[in-house]
Amino acid sequence: MLNEREQSILRLVVDDYIRSAEPVGSRTVSKRSTMQVSPATIRNVMSDLEEMGYLEQPHTSAGRIPSEKGYRFYVDHLMMPVGITRSDVATVREIFLQIMDQMEQVVQQTAQIVSSLTNYTSIVLGSLTETAKLAHVDVIPLSETSGVALIVTDSGHVENRVISIPPEISPAEVQKFARILSDKLKGTDMHRLKSELFQEVQRELTRYMDEFSGAMQLLNQIVKTDGEERVYLGGTTKILNQPEFQTVEKLRPVLDLLENHDTLFHLLSPPDKPGVRVQIGHENELVEVRDCSLITATYAIDGRKTWTIGVLGPTRMEYARVIGILNYLNEGFSAAVSRVVK
Repeated sequence: MLNEREQSILRLVVDDYIRSAEPVGSRTVSKRSTMQVSPATIRNVMSDLEEMGYLEQPHTSAGRIPSEKGYRFYVDHLMMPVGITRSDVATVREIFLQIMDQMEQVVQQTAQIVSSLTNYTSIVLGSLTETAKLAHVDVIPLSETSGVALIVTDSGHVENRVISIPPEISPAEVQKFARILSDKLKGTDMHRLKSELFQEVQRELTRYMDEFSGAMQLLNQIVKTDGEERVYLGGTTKILNQPEFQTVEKLRPVLDLLENHDTLFHLLSPPDKPGVRVQIGHENELVEVRDCSLITATYAIDGRKTWTIGVLGPTRMEYARVIGILNYLNEGFSAAVSRVVK
């Protein structure tokens, strides 16, 4: 464990480097420090911190910058809490108090809010149907062998997907099939459709439809759950503003990652419990973000871990400010989603 002087100097180096993105020298630390120590003593302490792996020296004549180990110690032990500013509070309240009758609108707005407030790229992961209930099902035949299934939730969100109609099912039976689904599954939580499917619908299908196997094949196509998770991005180009990503070699892997929603889903897969998680540099599993830090916050809505909001930036990230914003957003985001799904 670092002693008090080492901790104080490490905190000053990290804070200054976050602000300036320039290596920090002992003279800078001496000017900002309230400790009654000489610049020579500060140089010796910074040298010790480098030997212990908390600081790095990019060039022989340059000052020091924090290492990933230094950032981790800073986040866990030295970071001073930062409250959200009044102007940021006003921005968040104004947007969340707007009437949002679509879940998608809430999520898109949230991604933009987070990016705007932090000046980093934001990623929002969740399922549009996780907190919604089924309102209506319709199947529109396009031909004898294909059709479009429309699934409408009580929040107004509409899912549509092309389905194959088994040859043994007539157009009249397709319409009958849709009515049975709407009558029997209306009000069912979208995330429970699959589990409720056979209990609620099987008996009715057996009574009213001659081709039961074909009907079940059609049913599985309509209520399949893959693709329900969505990824929303805010400020995707903000990574360009960071001096660490001015070269193509550093920038390209991150931009490629932001275009791959399957990989982003893996990156933001929520932990076992809600809360804020900080991953610094090589603590991230994906090679593409080994030069980045990722701060994620998972929010429980109606008792379920439903949404994860991530902020992606350089390891020289304003950790305290980002965490403060994500903690503040918890209440507003959850309330906005609850209004939509009720």
